[in-house]
Amino acid sequence: MRRILLAATALFSLPGVGQPALAADAPYIDDRSSAEAVVRSLYSAINRHEFARAWAYFGDTKPAKDFNAFVKGYDNTDTVEVKTGAVSNEGAAGSIYYSVPVAIQATDKKGEAKVFAGCYTLRQVNAQIQEPPFQPIFIDKGALKPSTSDFEDAVPASCGDGPPPPKKDEALERARKAFLATYGEQCDKENPEGKPVGEPDAYAIRYKDKDAAADEPERETRLFRFFCSMAAYNESAVYYIYDDVSGVRQLQFASPELDIRYENNNSEGKVEGIHIIGFQTDDQLVNSDYDDKTKTITSMNKWRGVGDASSTGTYLFRNGNFSLVQYDVDASYDGEINPETVLDYNTAP
Repeated sequence: MRRILLAATALFSLPGVGQPALAADAPYIDDRSSAEAVVRSLYSAINRHEFARAWAYFGDTKPAKDFNAFVKGYDNTDTVEVKTGAVSNEGAAGSIYYSVPVAIQATDKKGEAKVFAGCYTLRQVNAQIQEPPFQPIFIDKGALKPSTSDFEDAVPASCGDGPPPPKKDEALERARKAFLATYGEQCDKENPEGKPVGEPDAYAIRYKDKDAAADEPERETRLFRFFCSMAAYNESAVYYIYDDVSGVRQLQFASPELDIRYENNNSEGKVEGIHIIGFQTDDQLVNSDYDDKTKTITSMNKWRGVGDASSTGTYLFRNGNFSLVQYDVDASYDGEINPETVLDYNTAP
């Protein structure tokens, strides 16, 4: 069995989940579903001063000579931030061994911070061959040593022969951070496809500026669509774009303000006229999708569930931004889908 070689200096007396919180305020995490989750759970237990729980995440090889020594090792530790890299694994003799690259920034009670890096090895024994008591994924061993790298760059590329972590998508990270800062508490925590909040659909849009010379290279804009909320028949999404000039910014979408006149002022009756009396901007789109072939975002807002009354906006990408080029309105609640175009600025991109 190929095993991972670890650094010689073991430093398990490092708590933290990345938050300078007291035991009563630290989040409770007890997750054995993956090797990375067990590492996070270990630090959750230590931050909450639940040292017996922390001790239990280890297998037969413990991090200190006894439990009392383990607890005493945290006397001077305030908080720890932890980052993990790409997890590798291999199976052998009824077990799966996981290697987790780890970087830790430990801050003591005087406010002094030090960075350590290394690897944890965790083991999962085949559940089908176990006898009671059942043992979930546990920490088999681990070693960390002082690192001269900044904390952000200190995670090892791999453990032994494990794969290097994927290249970080800076544009995606910045868009996700902007979305979570504004909408993290407003939007639903999970979308209908099971993605957690902050995991967007991402697109790369390649184009040339209208004034670009023939020999100039194409530019690229990244588009990120973040699910926000789901109601009975409408789903909302928030959009961000990124380019090398403006960085990340949220898209705001123009929409007409309408004056709709009905016969006898009865909204269930015949539509006499639809007039645009102004424009507004929306930070979210309803029932929207991006079409890479036409470089358009289309949004359809159903006014009621059957969809016989609605408004639909089409936003075309050109020269690095999205513009409203068409707006269709079906204002009649007549059981039929029969929209009329009230705005049409369609031009070639």
